[in-house]
Amino acid sequence: MDKKIEHLGQLKGKVLLFGGVYSNLQALEALKQVAEREQIAAANCICTGDIVGYCAQPEETVQLFKLWNARSIAGNVEIQLREGAQDCGCDFRKGSRCDGFSQQWYPFAQSKLSKNSLAFMETLPDHITFNYAGKSVSVVHGSFFNTSEFIYKSTPWEYKQTNFNFSNSDVIIGGHCGLPFNHTNDDNLWLNPGVIGMPANDGNPNVWYAILDDAQENFTFKHHTLDYNYKLTSKLMNNGLLPQEYARTIVTGIWDNTEILPEVESGLQGFGIQL
Repeated sequence: MDKKIEHLGQLKGKVLLFGGVYSNLQALEALKQVAEREQIAAANCICTGDIVGYCAQPEETVQLFKLWNARSIAGNVEIQLREGAQDCGCDFRKGSRCDGFSQQWYPFAQSKLSKNSLAFMETLPDHITFNYAGKSVSVVHGSFFNTSEFIYKSTPWEYKQTNFNFSNSDVIIGGHCGLPFNHTNDDNLWLNPGVIGMPANDGNPNVWYAILDDAQENFTFKHHTLDYNYKLTSKLMNNGLLPQEYARTIVTGIWDNTEILPEVESGLQGFGIQL
């Protein structure tokens, strides 16, 4: 299948990057306020996908995203939902805890989304490209080759390099893995801004995003944490229909398990994010 790629051309000014809203309305509201405070136009706010996910307000979250008019690519969750698939397509190991949890939150999300929200998901491209401060940038969810692929900081550069070669990019903005990181080799940068819908397994309920800045025509970036009303998010998730373990993670900042993580990232659980 041919990929749908949205080419934005030249972007200027600050660019807000984030991923994995995961139906977390409170986090999205807080991030929208960051954009307004930083005077970042909606056209310069870009999500790496998975607007819908583990939390309790999928419909409200999609509708706020539409109202904001920020940009997003399709994550695996949007692809599965708009196709009427029976699972989230997250590439969890069959029979794993994450797979079991997905059998709770994914049908819940399906049951709550309107036709209007599903139609919006149909409009989302597979990738976004743009030029910024002399760099060619591509936005992917997992990797350029596989929407559901988990790419981490510890993923060997040799594999990451194939994505740069194939997409002819200087910078790749990635998502899906749930952890913020940056990895530079020569003139190439793989930047994952993190997700705002769930903590980064670092023992802190705050979540992560990043901002690009082209001041003095130089390409710079900075990771940021986002404080939001996580107690309300967790309370809403304790509705008897969603995994209580995920509601607990919202508050503790610790994942229920690390089965999707490589050894390096798994060993950092609760020790903070190493950027």
